[in-house]
Parts: sequence; C-alpha cells; structure tokens
Amino acid sequence: MPNIRQLLESHVSRAMAAAYPEAADAPAIVQPSQNPQFGDYQANGAMALAKRLKMNPREVAGRVVEHLNGDADVTAVAEDPQIAGPGFINFRLRPEWVAARLGEVSTDARLGVEAVAEPQTVVVDYSAPNLAKEMHVGHLRSTIIGDALVRMLAFAGHNVVKQNHVGDWGTQFGMLLQFMIEHTHFSVRDGTVIAGTAWLEDLERFYQRAKQAFDDDPEFAERARRRVVLLQQGDHETKIAWSWFLDQSLGHCEVVYRRLGVLLTRDDVRGESAYNSRLVDIVQALEEKGLLAESEGAQCVLLEDAEGKPLFANKDGDPLPLIVQKADEGYLYATTDLAAIAFRTGYFGELPDGSKSPQADRILYTVDARQSLHFQMVFECAHQAGFADRERHDLVHVAFGTMMGKDGKPFKTREGGTVKLLDLLDYSVVRASALVNEKNPDLPEDERREIARKVGIGGVKYADLAQNRTSDYVFSWDKMLSLQGNTAPYMQYAYARVRSIFRKGDHDEAETRTDASPLPVGDPAEAALGKMLLRFPETLDRALDDYRPNVLAAYLYDLAQAFTAFYDACPVLKSEEPTRTHRLRLSDLTARVIAKGLDLLGIETAERM
Repeated sequence: MPNIRQLLESHVSRAMAAAYPEAADAPAIVQPSQNPQFGDYQANGAMALAKRLKMNPREVAGRVVEHLNGDADVTAVAEDPQIAGPGFINFRLRPEWVAARLGEVSTDARLGVEAVAEPQTVVVDYSAPNLAKEMHVGHLRSTIIGDALVRMLAFAGHNVVKQNHVGDWGTQFGMLLQFMIEHTHFSVRDGTVIAGTAWLEDLERFYQRAKQAFDDDPEFAERARRRVVLLQQGDHETKIAWSWFLDQSLGHCEVVYRRLGVLLTRDDVRGESAYNSRLVDIVQALEEKGLLAESEGAQCVLLEDAEGKPLFANKDGDPLPLIVQKADEGYLYATTDLAAIAFRTGYFGELPDGSKSPQADRILYTVDARQSLHFQMVFECAHQAGFADRERHDLVHVAFGTMMGKDGKPFKTREGGTVKLLDLLDYSVVRASALVNEKNPDLPEDERREIARKVGIGGVKYADLAQNRTSDYVFSWDKMLSLQGNTAPYMQYAYARVRSIFRKGDHDEAETRTDASPLPVGDPAEAALGKMLLRFPETLDRALDDYRPNVLAAYLYDLAQAFTAFYDACPVLKSEEPTRTHRLRLSDLTARVIAKGLDLLGIETAERM
C-alpha cells in the first residue's frame, strides 16, 4: 500500500479538486504534524488554494473536509479531520489502524517500503578521484553521499548504475610517467612490467617529487610533454606504463573504499580516458548543430535561449562560452563530460572498448557545489545538442558544500597540508577504540576492535551525511563520536540496546517476525514509537525527492529518541503477557528499521557497544 503521507495526499488532492474543480491542480501539501497535540499529519493545501481563489481559507478547508468525510479510504486510516488555525486540516491516525499496520510491517522484509511502480535506470557519478594523487578529505563527501544515494535508490527499486569518473588522462600523467620511467626501476620486457612497488606507497609524495622536477628542470618538463604526446598517440610502452600506474593508483583507492564500506569496485570505474576517442565526435556533432563558435582559435559553445539571448553571462553581461576544444586542439573537462552524457543516455550506443550504454533515464552527479556553473552549462549544451532529451533524461547536479576545520576554513593538517582520507579514517578508529575500551573493558579484544571500527568509520560518515548536503559544516571529533545527540554512536547504541533486550530475555527475535496480528500501542510512548516506525517509507521518499541523506539521518535520530522514551516508560521483559510479546515485537521492529536506515547510509551496526 502507499505510505501514509502518499495516501492522505492523494485523497486530499481529490477532495480539493471535487470541492473546487476550477483549481483541480492545487497541491494538497501533506506533512507530519510538528505538534502531536494537533494530530499526526496536517494538510496545508487549503490555505494556498484559498489565496489563489481569493477566498476565506477556513471556508475552503471546510468544503474540502466535507468531501473527505465521505471517503472510506481516509476514514479507515484516520479519525474525522479537524480544521485548525487559518485553515490547516489535521488528521489523527486511528489506533486500531496503526496496530494493524504495525502487525503487517513487522513481517515485511522491506519494512513497509514498496518498490517504485515505474523503476528507472539511474546513473550515479560519484567519488571521481584524480588517479595522479591519493584520495584526501576532499573526496569524502562525493564518495559517501553518492554511495548513500546508490543504496537508497536501489532499495526503492530503481536500476542503479554506479560510475566512478576518475581523472586518468591529461598532461599530469605525462609528467608522472616520465618521472616513473626515469627515477624508478620501471621497465617493460616482452609486454610485461618490471618494477618495484615500494616507491609508489606514498603516491602524494611521488606526485610532489614529479611536480618539482617538472617545475625545476626545463629539459625534464619537455620530455614529460613529449610523453603526453606519446600517450595520446597510443605508444606501446607508454600505454603499458600508464595502465600499470593506474592499476597501482586504483589499488590505493580500493583500500579507502573498503575502509569506508562503500559499494564502488573496479567494474564501476569509467574514467576520462574511456571517452577520449569520442571527443572528436562530440565537437563534430556540435558543429553540425550550428552550436560552435571560434574564439582566439578555441572552439566554444555560446548557449542562448529561444530569443537568441545569452543563457550564461559574467557580471558585466558578456556571454560566457563553454570551451570544448583549445586552440592547440586539446580537449577540456566539458568535452569529456558531454561525451559521458552522450554515452550514458544512449546517443553513443557503445564505446570503442565494447562498453554498452546503460540507456539512463536519470544521471546524478555528486560533485562539489563550486562546479555548479560548469554543470549548468554542460547540461544545457547536452540538451541543445541532442545528447540528452529534455523530456526523457533528467540530468542532476547533486551539489554539496565543504568540510571545514574549527577555524572555518577547509579541513587541513596542522601544517596546512591536505589530509589523506585514509589517515582521517584510521585516526577516527583510534579515537573510537579509546571510547570503546573505556565503556566496555570486559569485552574480548577482537570484539572491541570490531566495534571501534564500526563506530569510528560510522562516526565520520554520519557526521557528514547528517548535514544538509548543500551546506558547509565544521568537522568535530568530539561531536562525531559522542553517545549523545544526532550521531552515529547514539544510533548504533539504540540498536545495541534493543539487541540486549533479546539477549537478556533469551528470546528469539525471529519469532516476532512471523506474527502479522495487530500490534496494540495503547501507552502514549508506545503509540509515538509505533507511528514513527510507520513513517519510514515516506522518509525514504522525502530523502530521495531532493537527494538529501540528512532527511533519513534526522528520521533515525527521531526514531532513536522515540525508542528511548518508550524504553524508559514501558517495561518490556518485566511486563505481563500479552504486553510483553507486543513490546518485544515493537522493539524488534525498531531495531530492524534503525539497522536498515543506517545500512542505507552505509553505516554498520554492532550487537553490543
């Protein structure tokens, strides 16, 4: 069945259209009530409709309620709607319906979440590190926000295609390859690479050494530029060296991905180089569409509206060009991004390596907000060129802000350098270990180590995902690992507390998942927890509406608080039957929703903490 919000919204919309046919498209605007005193849900659409019709909002709400009162589907779920304030329509769920629905959900592996009726193929472009360097904290948000969206979209029922658009091409690789060939024991013999790997253990330092040589030695810089040309021409030895270097660099990334617990694998990597042979086709297609213009030898696209006015301009009003080919005939990020769109939508059916287009309906780019203008221009160009259809293909920049230090500046080391992501994660686990050892010194060492890993990594991820993704936020170790407030440890502890109830009662939780009978929630704390559990499906919908994992995080925090209030007010194991069984079922359902919600954010739970 549809979730509660969807059900009420559809019926309120129908009642509004019946009451005022001249405004049949008016939205119902149903949302959970902020104050339970007035009900569980409220519809605010009558006020907007009244403003549109220039009528009294309470009068409009009254006519809408008249139509709702005859709707059997609504009256089965909620008591008679009440009008409050300037025209709110409040709904209070019927206790018997809540009990019946909780019983149904308690036996449902999907916890009440129905798969979407019309699944889409959704490409999610995320992480995208530069393989010339090691991953640093600047890659954290793209990686974990993208991973959370992949998990949520897949659980909702969509066909999700993960894409790691790594930086694996360009002039910097000529520099690195030349340095590798000249300053290591690298060689190619009969097509086989002969090299030691110790020198590449610190990829960041290797890059710095190569860059210094490039800056300080003009002759080396010239050899590096020639190496770029050899790479572009497909020189055999250079291509082997390049492939080997990428393999080593991807190994660094995979260590980070495993530590983070994200879903990306090598099969999901399709870097800039994958589209290299298609870039000339992109420029040719733009020319055929009459979109190209030359500026100082470079090929540009000047994007205009239907009246010929610039869509993008600088502060002086001058048109901003989207450069797709430089005067030296080199290509830019925009060209590669256009080629990726053309491949993902099916404009290019396949790539030279045989990769087939995913035929995407929707493409999400989890990329820093500072790239907003770039993506606006690329998306518009893709639409005007026909690489993506405005009606069929949804191109979305899932922008995010910056992780800041306590000084309000982008997070850095004490020396002002870039913080390696692996170092950040390792240190988080170290801090979590101290916390776990203090709280649970009697647990076996290997169990404490595993709990610390889950708490430390989960703390870093949740501290980020709980933020509004478009905002900058200040990173704080103390807040991140606190057992109080909206943190991963607090949520993980709530789950562990439920599991402890079943251990203490020597009760098999599997028994609670086969009983679909109504689950009464007579105590106010029981009712509050039960209703919160039933909001899980609509929360997932809201989180995906605007690609905001923080909506799910906020819900989990509210759910954990509701469970704490229930646990404090309602004895579970000491209650008489059948209350004891009812409360065990409610507790188990809570643990399952918390675990699934955290899993959708990519965060693990622990049986004990």
